[in-house]
Amino acid sequence: MSTVNEVEAAALKLSVNDRWRLASRILGSLPPPPDARVPEAILAEAQLRDAELENGTIKTLSESEFWGGVRRA
Repeated sequence: MSTVNEVEAAALKLSVNDRWRLASRILGSLPPPPDARVPEAILAEAQLRDAELENGTIKTLSESEFWGGVRRA
């Protein structure tokens, strides 16, 4: 068994609170992904999508349409 598998097995035996704490520490130790978007790019995308909704370029989906599409994928 590899070290990673051993650590994973041990981590899964921890309490929920300890797993949250461990996950937070591990995630906090990682650098941002290389393709991480900067907040300005995220805001620009959100504003573009809002404008598309407002001007009718795109249409919204009902909840059932959304889930129907998810199930087909």
